[in-house]
Order: sequence, then C-alpha cells, then structure tokens
Amino acid sequence: MKKRYPNSTGPLLVHRLDMSTSGIILVAKDNDTHGKIQKQFIDRSIKKRYTALLEGEYDLQTKKKKGDINLPLSMDYLNRPMQRVNFDEGKPALTSYEILEVSNGRTRIHFYPKTGRTHQLRLHAAHEMGLNIPIVGDDIYGQRDERLCLHAGFIELMHPVTEEVISFTVDAPF
Repeated sequence: MKKRYPNSTGPLLVHRLDMSTSGIILVAKDNDTHGKIQKQFIDRSIKKRYTALLEGEYDLQTKKKKGDINLPLSMDYLNRPMQRVNFDEGKPALTSYEILEVSNGRTRIHFYPKTGRTHQLRLHAAHEMGLNIPIVGDDIYGQRDERLCLHAGFIELMHPVTEEVISFTVDAPF
C-alpha cells in the first residue's frame, strides 16, 4: 500500500480480516481519516455483511431462516490460534445471519457481525451452540479445502470528510 500511496501518512489499514477471508478492506491515506473511520468501527456504526458457504445443509424445516448467534468468545490458550466459547470470561460476540440457499450438501449464508472478535463468524458457524455447520475450507474449526469460503462483500460507513453514507459491494468469488 505504501508503494501505491507513497504520500500517505500514519497507519493505512483501518481494520482487519481473518487470514484467508477475502473481500473488502478499508485503507486510509492519512491519520485524520484513519481516526475518523476507526472511531466508526469502535462505535459499531459501520454495517458489514459477509457471505459464506457452509459445509452441510441447514435444516430450514426445523430452524429459522434468520436469527442471531450470541456466544461470548475468548482465546483458547492451549490451542492457539483457536478461540473458544467461554461464558465465564469471554468477550461478547453477536452475529446475525440469514440463510440464502440450501442445496447439494451446502448452505449459502449472509453473516452480519455486530461485534468484531477474532474468528467470530467461523466459530459461530461451527460451534454446536451456533449453527453447528463449519464454513467450507475452515482448517481451524472444520476441514481444509481449496479455500476458505468466507467473503467480506459489503460495508457501509459515513465518509470521513463529506459525512455522506457510502457503501462498497464485491460479489463472493465462490
């Protein structure tokens, strides 16, 4: 990024994606912009949508098409980099979801994270108290595949200068 924007100052990346997650990431060209966008992340005013492909069929006959997963997460110190559900010491982690399609042994889903914990979507998908279906290609909570089928495909925020609401969308490559 420094090569592309040699006159930029301060930190460039405003947020992160888990390793192997594809999609949109925001870059700031100066400290002031970085601070204004990062504040929106801290205030949780930025809207995000991830698309994932799950390794199994979600049962729409007995489960809701839309819902929330509220499982607190903490580091699994004995099995790094894994996270774990921890009701005693975990930090709040809330994810809304919407099932898009179920076919051929897989489920296409949209995740709307309300918090931003490490591996939040991956663990909320795989954990037995979550959806209990890991994301395709999740080599930590599921099984390795050609790629992790998790994609940050939509983000909406307030422009740091004009204060207009702006959004970016990129289709999932799977």
